[in-house]
Amino acid sequence: MATVNTTPGDLELGPRDKGRIGRPIELPILENFGLDSQIGPTYIGFWNLTAYITGGLFFFIWLVVMASQVGWNPLAFAKYFFVLQIDPPPAGYGLGWAPLEQGGWWLISTFFLTISIFAWLMHLYTRAVRLGLKPYLAYGFTGAIILYLVIYIIRPMWMGTWAEAPPHGLKALLDWTNNVSVRYGNFYYNPFHMLSIFFLLGSTVLLAMHAGTIWALEKYAAHEEWQEIQSPGTGTERAQLFWRWCMGFNANAYSIHLWAFWFAWLCGVTGAIGVFLSMPDFVNNWYQWGVEAGINYPDTLPPTLP
Repeated sequence: MATVNTTPGDLELGPRDKGRIGRPIELPILENFGLDSQIGPTYIGFWNLTAYITGGLFFFIWLVVMASQVGWNPLAFAKYFFVLQIDPPPAGYGLGWAPLEQGGWWLISTFFLTISIFAWLMHLYTRAVRLGLKPYLAYGFTGAIILYLVIYIIRPMWMGTWAEAPPHGLKALLDWTNNVSVRYGNFYYNPFHMLSIFFLLGSTVLLAMHAGTIWALEKYAAHEEWQEIQSPGTGTERAQLFWRWCMGFNANAYSIHLWAFWFAWLCGVTGAIGVFLSMPDFVNNWYQWGVEAGINYPDTLPPTLP
């Protein structure tokens, strides 16, 4: 039997217009893209402002250093974006400081990235507490933070060199994962890797089950929860305001389940396509395929870059 909660009334969250900053803007066109039509109000506080600034500094350093690696050529930067990277200091520097071009930029950018991650964690926690939510989202975020800290901070410090950490780059991170797996034996035989894959596939199944159920009940309007959405001070209103505080917008009760369904479904389908094409009849060596397709960064710049 469903629990019926009485409406507590408008949220009283503080002196600044009940804790909200800015006024909501209605853009009905957003509903065509699976979004709620309301933009804002958002929230700017110490923690998310810190996260934006330090995260912005990380991306600024990352992009500028990679742009310098292709001679500030915008076409070359766009073409080789996925294979450019900032490397950590070589093993000879241990855990010490390295010149900027030999890992110093990696040390600086990693510092800002770490500060940004922890500031965003505090933003999630404080906003949830402020809205009267249990901070489970912040708790869940710590799972990713633990993995980040082990890979970028704890393991390199334990081994005595920043060279054991991954570079900052899209393909570089995948290469690091592969190299660690090869260097330390095939990770497929690592029981903790087996558990990790089990939980990944398990979450996909759970998301698909939940999203498929809600989607199937659309014709009975089970997704609308209209009274709950429109009543001030309810759990749904608090959840919507929480996400507007964090992202500036939020999905509605229907579109979030639709997103979850397609994300879960495409996770399996795209993986199946990638596995199917990995055979002698199609792609026998993905690295060679990247070189032949012209999307892999060569050892030396082509002499005739536009």
